Amino acid sequence: MQPSPEQSPHHAYPDHWEADVVLRDGGTARIRPITTDDAERLVSFYEQVSDESKYYRFFAPYPRLSAKDVHRFTHHDYVDRVGLAVTVGGEFIATVRYDRIDATGRPASAPADEAEVAFLVQDAHQGRGVASALLEHIAAVARERGIRRFAAEVLPANTKMIKVFRDAGYTQQRSFEDGSVHLTLNLEPTAESLAVQRAREQRAEAKSVQRLLAPGSVAVIGVGRTPGGVGRTVLRNLLGAGFTGRVHAVNSAFSADQDTIDGVPAHRSLGGIGEPVDLAVVAVPADRVPEAVADCGEHGVQGLVVLSAGYAEWGAEGRERQRELVRQARAYGMRIIGPNAFGIINNSEAVRLNASLAPDRPASGRIGLFTQSGAIGIALLSGLYRRGAGLSTFISAGNRADISGNDFLQYWYEDPDTDVALLYLESLGNPRKFTRLARRTAAVKPVVVVKGARHSGSTPPGHAVPVSRIPDSTVSALMRQAGVIRVDTVTEMVDAGLLLADQPLPAGGRVAILGNSESLGLLTYDVCLAEGLRPRPPIDLTTSATPQGFRDALSAALADGACDAVIVTAIPWVGENGEAESGDGEVLATALHAAAAAGPAKPVAVVHVEIGGLAEALSAATSTVAQQRPATQPFAAAQGAPTEPTAPVPGTGNPEREPSAPLPGTDNPEQTRHGGRIPAYPAAERAVRALAEAVRYAQWRRQAAVPGKVPDFLDDTIDAPGAAARIDALLGEEPDPRGRPLGHDEARELLACYGIAVRPTLPAPGPEEAVAAAARLGYPVALKTTAPHLRHRADLGGVRLDLDSEAALRRAYGDLTELLGKPAELRPVVQAMAPRGVDTVVRAAIDPAAGAVLSFGLAGAPSELLGDTAHRLVPATDRDAAELIRSIRAAPVLFGWRGAAPVDTAALEELLLRVSRLVDDHPEVVSVALEPVVVAPQGLSVLGASVRLSPPPARNDLGPRRLSNY
Repeated sequence: MQPSPEQSPHHAYPDHWEADVVLRDGGTARIRPITTDDAERLVSFYEQVSDESKYYRFFAPYPRLSAKDVHRFTHHDYVDRVGLAVTVGGEFIATVRYDRIDATGRPASAPADEAEVAFLVQDAHQGRGVASALLEHIAAVARERGIRRFAAEVLPANTKMIKVFRDAGYTQQRSFEDGSVHLTLNLEPTAESLAVQRAREQRAEAKSVQRLLAPGSVAVIGVGRTPGGVGRTVLRNLLGAGFTGRVHAVNSAFSADQDTIDGVPAHRSLGGIGEPVDLAVVAVPADRVPEAVADCGEHGVQGLVVLSAGYAEWGAEGRERQRELVRQARAYGMRIIGPNAFGIINNSEAVRLNASLAPDRPASGRIGLFTQSGAIGIALLSGLYRRGAGLSTFISAGNRADISGNDFLQYWYEDPDTDVALLYLESLGNPRKFTRLARRTAAVKPVVVVKGARHSGSTPPGHAVPVSRIPDSTVSALMRQAGVIRVDTVTEMVDAGLLLADQPLPAGGRVAILGNSESLGLLTYDVCLAEGLRPRPPIDLTTSATPQGFRDALSAALADGACDAVIVTAIPWVGENGEAESGDGEVLATALHAAAAAGPAKPVAVVHVEIGGLAEALSAATSTVAQQRPATQPFAAAQGAPTEPTAPVPGTGNPEREPSAPLPGTDNPEQTRHGGRIPAYPAAERAVRALAEAVRYAQWRRQAAVPGKVPDFLDDTIDAPGAAARIDALLGEEPDPRGRPLGHDEARELLACYGIAVRPTLPAPGPEEAVAAAARLGYPVALKTTAPHLRHRADLGGVRLDLDSEAALRRAYGDLTELLGKPAELRPVVQAMAPRGVDTVVRAAIDPAAGAVLSFGLAGAPSELLGDTAHRLVPATDRDAAELIRSIRAAPVLFGWRGAAPVDTAALEELLLRVSRLVDDHPEVVSVALEPVVVAPQGLSVLGASVRLSPPPARNDLGPRRLSNY
């Protein structure tokens, strides 16, 4: 909202202070600066505040605001006097104001750095977390304007406001003076204040999702009068799933005398329903959606699923229509799934919601599935259904204009019905937040991601995302750092999800392979090696193996302490006539279920070839088996023979009814078997890849339980204030927004503040200058060109090493200029020789979307040609630094490959930590490249360095809570 012309001309309206926020109950509100146009809103707001709340605000009865009060509370300079309002439906529900004061408490201007702050929240909205959100935003505004402390006077009886200040996490002082509590808050963010803010964000965003997934009533807007159509389909699916709440059909074209349709009440508008509606599914043409949204907002609907198309996927006009849809919904406190969505499903028995276009509600299970594509969502639902997998929740978000995968990570983090989160993403609206949320969620349950549209420039229409300069390989590395299981295809996502949902996590990578086909066992063995697992020699049970033989072999493998996981391979039994028979899969499945249930909790996967009924039987988690054939016969030997029903196999009960208990002596949920389902795969490589992902994820979980740290010894050798002063001087008072590269000496001086020594380099525009430089540095020296097209290109002859005399230097200089060009083109330099070692490269850069990224690789072809580079997010810990140098494929070169002396990896890790600290402490350092860094058996030498400074890019992950604007 822009101010009127009479607003103070000295300070423009700060529209970047405007923000949409999610409140504690999951509803949304808008925070914005108060302007001179808000007089009537302020008076109306104040009239709805109770006398008690007015008394707490003004310390005396204050029934109404005077004209002078209204003028004061609506006229601000946005520097020394600032007011913010929280609005829902365009009306105020809360306000906050600060006034800058001096040491005596009188009005002041800068450089005074303290302000008095006061809040007022409408009684009907107290308890929604409004004041806490306002405090975050007004504190951020104050810091921006140079205010470092807030002072507040609160009556002792105003316990709610005292709690808001006390729980904020800021450093504070409290005293009792003249009958009131005097509070002083230091506004510098602390680890506690950031933790409080993020915990509140998680609870609020999870609640906003929960309101959508577990409504008490649903209205479908746009139900057609004749069968067919999107609205009628959703209504049919809601009823078919057995939704436990109330369902209403809405269509303005219904006749006045039409009371029902498909057995549910029919209404011409939401106003005709006569009772609250929690969720509205909007299935009308795009040009009629605003009318429907307004109707929902005016009647208290909590959330929307917008199936309508015709938004950002249709171009610029559609993008603006989509932005307006989000603005309109949030103004009423509603959140949106969509537009262009496929719908949502919640399989909880207490809800049974299918507000989607999927005709069948999938089986209930422990997997949560989020997809940005309706087509992919259909394929995934079908694939999971065929393999007997069950879902807890399903969301197809379409253009994800509001609610995104981040919101569902917040929800799944504490959802007791979800054990595994699967996400198909085509874009990341807030990559920093995604990484943070994924890391936290992955610490308690697996997160499996397929990233579509991976290549630059292929963001799907309708998805507004921040520009990122990092390649997809870097994105993948950063996901893995956060514990995300990144796979390439939706098939791999389902494969991994089934194993993670149904099996315990492996303790390591030692794999036992057993089965009735030597060839299939060997194929599985080879794939295990290729995936970095440690397979044991396959156990061939021969083609005459019986189900009992499989059971005994699996029991023995699970009981073996040298085995962490088992892969069972099975092919059809060959009969006496030489013909392959499909066999009875239920018999084998029963045997495998029994062995898995009775043995130690280790993951089991089955690779099968054309064994009828096996996959279905393995995926079943029922307490009974209809017919169980003798377990001592080969698969097909008993076909057609009469059998007697047997007792249920212990431990194969329904997981929802009979949850598995932890192993004796442990309460670790990782070592719990999930209800008897065993995942089956039609190919060895699919089973092994899924198991390998589980092994890597389990290893990450174990390491994440004891997080790394930044060593304290760095503090004694880092001059952060000195670096800050140099950066300020180099950027100047009006820095170029495009940034500026530092010269060689400037970069050396800045890096020295962080204990990073760059070997001096002296220019050599002619042979005499080269000789003088060598005399100054001392022989032996190196002669190098610094022309951009020859930089770091020893293969082109632009680097001459080990020049141990003046004659050798003059000869090399002549050869260099004769071969490559004139000195003015080559820009030769002379540098003292460094001890021999391995050439590496260390880089750090700030990506606008992902944040600061630290990278490491071997210099030259390994990193430049083969892309063998490792990446970690900044700030890096000691563990991150150690993993960086060990995770590249060429890492053996650093550790004594082929008899060479191992290099000083400890010095290399320390260098990585110093670079990380530099870019983390000073966001103006937008890129650093150290190349080459020669790592010797003792110590290292930084031979080249380039640094670029720029005004720090805006960050949306450290400020107050706010919803993304797309």
